Amino acid sequence: MPSTIFQVLLGGPFLTGYLLYLGANSSQIGFVLAMTTLVNIAQLGAAYGIQRIRSRRTALIWFIAVHRLLWAGTGLIPFLFPKDVWVTVYIVTYTAAFIGNAVSAMLWTSLISDLIPAKVRGRHFGIRNTVLNALGSICLFTGGLLLDRYPGGEGFLLLFIPIWICAVANIVIYFFYPDLPFERSKETAFLPMVRKPLQDAGFMRAAGFLAGWLLMQTLIVPLYSYVMLELMRLSYSTVSSLTVIQTIAMMISFYVWGNLNARYSNKKLLFWTLPLVAGSCLSWGLLSVLPALPVLVVSHILLGAGIGGFNQLAFNFTIGDTPKSERPMYVATYSALTGLTSFLGPLAGGAVYQWMKSLPPALDWFELFGFPACIGVLMLVMAFTLGKRVLTTD
Repeated sequence: MPSTIFQVLLGGPFLTGYLLYLGANSSQIGFVLAMTTLVNIAQLGAAYGIQRIRSRRTALIWFIAVHRLLWAGTGLIPFLFPKDVWVTVYIVTYTAAFIGNAVSAMLWTSLISDLIPAKVRGRHFGIRNTVLNALGSICLFTGGLLLDRYPGGEGFLLLFIPIWICAVANIVIYFFYPDLPFERSKETAFLPMVRKPLQDAGFMRAAGFLAGWLLMQTLIVPLYSYVMLELMRLSYSTVSSLTVIQTIAMMISFYVWGNLNARYSNKKLLFWTLPLVAGSCLSWGLLSVLPALPVLVVSHILLGAGIGGFNQLAFNFTIGDTPKSERPMYVATYSALTGLTSFLGPLAGGAVYQWMKSLPPALDWFELFGFPACIGVLMLVMAFTLGKRVLTTD
């Protein structure tokens, strides 16, 4: 729960809003959003290193502390540095924090996959994610009201107070995790260990497709908040309320996808999340004929249902459809592939929005809704051609 409060108040629309407050442009925002996933390549080294540590819990606590304290520390930037370097310092600190997060995610995934029995894993994470996203919704709504009531630096200072408290509380709670025995890889050298997932044709086909899908998805989805805050000039409370709607849809979907997961395979259910995410992007085209708010509500509901299922099922796929002894390297390979494409997506998307600022006023519609709708069409085609072939056939 402290982790959820911490990440909700530092991420999503609040991350975009804070970067805009620090003076970032769309390209810089895209770079920051992309950096989160690029550093997942570090998981390849972590998957190898995990074979040599004595305690997964101790290593987890160290890297969790790096992530939580550095990211929370970005709230001190306006107090410690001159304004002209705020964005640069944020990017450096954020990158270091998420290198720690990449390693801790590997360790946490390895530990939690041993802690939760396979037969209840789908339902467990469905219920868990539903509860935590309910908490996240409250944080989003409250944070949005706070920033509207206290705009600028005062609002962000008030927002960072619970962030700092939750960062410390979250680190302390990890001391109570059980330190379970670890089944190590049969390989002892790095390259043979890496070859295990690379030689698994079924796994690589699915992982490769999902990496390509995330490249398309991250061209636009991470920049929703930028479009709403910067281009549409919506208030923080409106944007956070839309994110709450997305989170509620995600909560419901966690429960539904979790129950379906007891009957259908991870890959087949993953396929049915794809049209929902594509529909979210495509629905932005309705801004040409309908009022903005209803369109954005529909888009966020589709995104919540699709992303909720995608993230949960992709996680179950990497820990449930892989051999236990080689699981860390399978997870690392998936994270490295998807991390690279998810890095390139927001980076390219941010650059496109920066370029579109130079378009004549008559083409403002393309910046607002034309680009997301085009991406939505391409994603639908990708889902029902390559995606259907890769994910629905054994």
